Amino acid sequence: MKRLDGKVALISGTARGQGRAAALRFTAEGALVVGGDLMHEEALRTQRLVAREGGTILTPGPLDVTDEDSVRSWTEDAVDAFGGVDVVCANAGAVRLGAIGSQSSVDLGFLVRAELDSVWLTVPAAWPHLVRSRGCVLTIGSTAGLNASLTNPRTAHPAANGALIAVTRQLAAEGAPHGVRVNCVNPGRIDTDGSRATLLADDQMRGVVRHALPGRLGAPVDVMDAAVFLTSDEAAHITGAHHVVDGGWSAVLPGATA
Repeated sequence: MKRLDGKVALISGTARGQGRAAALRFTAEGALVVGGDLMHEEALRTQRLVAREGGTILTPGPLDVTDEDSVRSWTEDAVDAFGGVDVVCANAGAVRLGAIGSQSSVDLGFLVRAELDSVWLTVPAAWPHLVRSRGCVLTIGSTAGLNASLTNPRTAHPAANGALIAVTRQLAAEGAPHGVRVNCVNPGRIDTDGSRATLLADDQMRGVVRHALPGRLGAPVDVMDAAVFLTSDEAAHITGAHHVVDGGWSAVLPGATA
């Protein structure tokens, strides 16, 4: 039996990167996935990749996780298609870099919408179904919410992700009486199209790979292997936790050039 057999999973941000990896990993473990992204054509490409691997995924239309009507319609499509919701994987997010003197309140507002609204809007829409299924929520944050950085000026990014971790814990408390688990995965530097344009844009940043204990950058599947475990019944006694997937980066002292 596969680890997520028959579970209905809402996964946001399935156009590329971690979201695409989530769609492929979750369906490989037997989940019935409902994906979505503003980049709808790329999300449909993910759907074709999943179908090629024999998985089941529905991509109803463009998904804007910062728009309540879009999220509600997406959730209703999942329920209409598969009868309920067992898992919410709030993967969609964004990064804008900048130090405190150069980053505007517009950037902060953008990141709060991108990082928190995917949870703040999706979870309430799915909550009645999660209560019925005694399901789970997985938020995808960042080690930026836990640690400061000397290499990436990013004041608004950790502000939004620190809030995401706090919201995750509160949702775990509110879900406990209903058997709903809520956890957070916090990736470090993961090699994706999005990170290459932001956190890994400068060639110098690739030098930080030597501080990762496995000696490489993380891959999207590294994050989603942890996600599969946390949303499976194997993690039945884990809730309100944040799990770091950073290749040991935060466990060791960086060198002088880090």
